[in-house]
Amino acid sequence: MRVAVTGGGGFLGSHLCETLLRRGDSVVCLDNFSTGDPANIAHLLAHPAFEFQHADVSVSVEVAGRVDAVAHLASPASPPDYLRHPLETLAVGSRGTENALRLALLHSARFVLASTSEIYGDPMVHPQEETYWGNVNSIGPRSVYDEAKRYAEAVSAAYRRTHGVDVGIARIFNTYGPRMRPHDGRVVSSFITQALTGEPLTIYGDGGQTRSFCYVDDLVRGLVALLDSSELGPFNLGNPVERTVSELARIVLEMTGSASEVKYHPLPVDDPARRRPDITRAREVLGWEPEVDITEGLRRTVAHFAAHADRLAASAASIRGGQDETVPLAASIRGGQDETVPLAASTSASPTPQTIPGPAGSAAGVASSASGATVAGG
Repeated sequence: MRVAVTGGGGFLGSHLCETLLRRGDSVVCLDNFSTGDPANIAHLLAHPAFEFQHADVSVSVEVAGRVDAVAHLASPASPPDYLRHPLETLAVGSRGTENALRLALLHSARFVLASTSEIYGDPMVHPQEETYWGNVNSIGPRSVYDEAKRYAEAVSAAYRRTHGVDVGIARIFNTYGPRMRPHDGRVVSSFITQALTGEPLTIYGDGGQTRSFCYVDDLVRGLVALLDSSELGPFNLGNPVERTVSELARIVLEMTGSASEVKYHPLPVDDPARRRPDITRAREVLGWEPEVDITEGLRRTVAHFAAHADRLAASAASIRGGQDETVPLAASIRGGQDETVPLAASTSASPTPQTIPGPAGSAAGVASSASGATVAGG
């Protein structure tokens, strides 16, 4: 099977590309590295079944030759990213999704959309089932991501009804693992970076808000199962074990042996109080459920971060006082040290650019511009 993966240079996208290649598929990776990282796919460039195209999918998605499936993962996925790039986030969720759908339509290909648990907003139903329509503030600072994904789901379903495109929708819950960027502003990467560098672990609110953390290998297995099916879904993909943010902080501190203290900050606007997927549908229809528990998943993730100590030092300052799930918009504009990821610090903390061939006659010497990866998720 030949699969086009938009956002293939991101955290989740690169793991999907790797998994598809490992099982014998051919992969065309499309990315402009606005939030991805060339280093994520550097080890794949020599693979004979791997092709890279430097492309902004909001402008166009063009792939020569046969395409059997399209996995659409392109999108800023961490709050600091989509709050700094609101219009780009809306564009990739709307125009980018439509362009990817047209590619699938042209080739009669399977289309899988990487949607997000954020479409549930601050949920009034717990745990969240796919039948729940959500509680989203359509004009709040987070809405640029939430509503972009809700539109992406709507247009994907419309292409299925109108044009018969073989669409599948995955709603991805919090995912973590190697290749997360230390400065991406998500809770797992921030806690590990802060613990390893001796910085205070910063928690918004009282730490009682909950999240469900799924290891990246498990999540990718779910995406592949959906890709291989003809099911529409949507399917919740995530770990149904619910943990508080404070509990995660304790586990990270114990695992790293860090003496870092914990500091608390005001809860951001529209931050979900509870988040846990009901994965009954994925279990019954796709035969999928997570296998890696949080202790083992965090052990692998901590080892990856510790092996890249040079990046940790540069990232520590950019996430000082910034933790996870959102960044208050006003604070992100003024760059408040204790309230968000300062824009200037985040930019300066980007890793050294690596050059990857871009469009004809150019070269893309780019690096990760802000935060965490492509989708997903969330």
